[in-house]
Amino acid sequence: MGKNILLWVVIGLTMMSLFNMFSAPMPSADKMAYSTFVEKVDQGYVETATIRDNVIIGQFRDKSGELKNYHVVAPINDPTLTKRLIDQHVVVDVKQQEQVPFFISVLISWFPMLLLIAVWVFFMRQMQGGGKGGAMGFGKSKAKLLNENTARVTFDDVAGCDEAKQEVTEVIEFLRDPSKFTRLGGKIPKGLLLVGPPGTGKTLLARAVAGEAEVPFFSISGSDFVEMFVGVGASRVRDMFEQAKKNAPCIIFVDEIDAMGRHRGAGIGGGNDEREQTLNQMLVEMDGFESNEGVILVAATNRPDVLDPALLRPGRFDRQVVVPRPDLLGREQILKVHMRKVPLASDVNAKELARGTPGFSGADLANLVNEAALNAARYDRDKVTRADFETAKDKVMMGTERRSMIISDEQKKTTAYHEAGHTLVAKHLKHADPVHKVSIIPRGQALGITMQMPEEDKFNHDREYLRDQISIMMGGRLGEELVLGQMTTGASNDFERATQLARNMVTQWGMSDELGPMVYGEREHEPFLGREITRQTNISEETARKIDAVVRKLIEENYERAKQILEEHMDQLHNLAQALIKYETLDTTDIDRAMEGKEPLLVSSDVPKSASSSSSDGDADAKVDVGEAAAHDKAAAADEAGQAS
Repeated sequence: MGKNILLWVVIGLTMMSLFNMFSAPMPSADKMAYSTFVEKVDQGYVETATIRDNVIIGQFRDKSGELKNYHVVAPINDPTLTKRLIDQHVVVDVKQQEQVPFFISVLISWFPMLLLIAVWVFFMRQMQGGGKGGAMGFGKSKAKLLNENTARVTFDDVAGCDEAKQEVTEVIEFLRDPSKFTRLGGKIPKGLLLVGPPGTGKTLLARAVAGEAEVPFFSISGSDFVEMFVGVGASRVRDMFEQAKKNAPCIIFVDEIDAMGRHRGAGIGGGNDEREQTLNQMLVEMDGFESNEGVILVAATNRPDVLDPALLRPGRFDRQVVVPRPDLLGREQILKVHMRKVPLASDVNAKELARGTPGFSGADLANLVNEAALNAARYDRDKVTRADFETAKDKVMMGTERRSMIISDEQKKTTAYHEAGHTLVAKHLKHADPVHKVSIIPRGQALGITMQMPEEDKFNHDREYLRDQISIMMGGRLGEELVLGQMTTGASNDFERATQLARNMVTQWGMSDELGPMVYGEREHEPFLGREITRQTNISEETARKIDAVVRKLIEENYERAKQILEEHMDQLHNLAQALIKYETLDTTDIDRAMEGKEPLLVSSDVPKSASSSSSDGDADAKVDVGEAAAHDKAAAADEAGQAS
């Protein structure tokens, strides 16, 4: 951009200089009428006269005798003018018009048009990719060739997905030493599709491939193929593979391939022909008549269900490498990778942190370490401590504390009994996850939080576990109802989640004795949108009524079970609620001591409390409704309905 601006400045100055060079400078003079000029000549006031075509310039004396310049336009065919000037002894000089060179005159006359054309070409080059490739550059591939100067990522920086690393390592070894595999008749895979939830490290794994492979590595995004011009996507695919063939053996990485690889024929009308042309060209290039020996396509997506089947068949993407959320050992390895650049205190234990972060992806764990480092810097510590990680974990999972929020004592008491109800029911159920922490400090949109933490990673759930979860959700409303004799909107999301969980147990997971192991109400997916938009109602009205009755029965049974637990342990409910009102946050050990009526060990009596006032917040009920939902959904139910489904 700096060079372009300098170029246009030089061109402008040059043209101004040429214009000034060939234009006669006009001295400052009074414009005079021809009749006045003739009169002054006859009176002898005019001293000099320079004639150039029909223009006369010179000097004359005014009535006071002072010399002044004048400028007169005279008729060309006045034969008496010259004689009159000579008779009055005026110094006359005649000059011929200077001839401007033909090239310069043409350049000056065409300069505005040339300037407009140059500006138009400049902007067209900018819109078509920064001027690369000339006027037809929009059909060129935007794939970036990574070189040795690029920030290198190796397999040492990737953790938590050992199986995926092994699959990718085989491809790199094949490129380095093909004879190791071809001697037994094996062929190099043409495509490798990395599949997994967001944040699990698919792109990081591809960057590690670029760092480990000693071959050219092209990187491009799926959205870089399709633009406003028809045929651009297919042209860019052809150009990308042409570049790859010239640099073979090499690797092409396409990130978010679902942007151009969705199901064909899923659009309404003809609005998606360009995307389908791009996909067709990709299919031909990957496995068509022409062979692409030594060119491996690596792609990443978190939506393999929306990809076209022709893209996933063997011969194109021969391998689908799943990059899942890390397990306990994987989370520990990922935390150690991110902790390398952070000075740690002696009380930090990566394994303990990994056990307390089930369901976290690699990106979540990286964010956890970063938040802990920021928290330590906030308090001017030299090292990151265990307390910083605990604060960061609570912030990531439950939201930021809002201690400045004004809550009345009555609402604080309601929230305490609500959370105590959840906690007490969870403590007395056999199949429930242990309660990790309970708090009535507002976080995010939540006024209170009960956080459960599974002792180990869970990949499926049995019926008793799900029944216990419904009972725990009912405990919040029951805690308010049994003690305070009131009902608030804070339990609305508990009921919503409990109803959805019970309905899934009956209609999707076959956990009902009355309806048996069947699925009721099949889902219908739209591949272009990539999400569920309708549900087929292929059940009779009688079956629908029966489903509603079974769901209601399931919820009421667990409601009564939670009510019985709270009534039998009412003293523990009071002790727990009073401890929450006094200390606001209790961890596992504190909860057990509070239930027995003992003072907590880890929470001191001088813990700062959230602001309270006799004036209540008018929106408090609504915030309880939303907040209880958000916090519970992130913490207590992280592995419940979502993973079970």
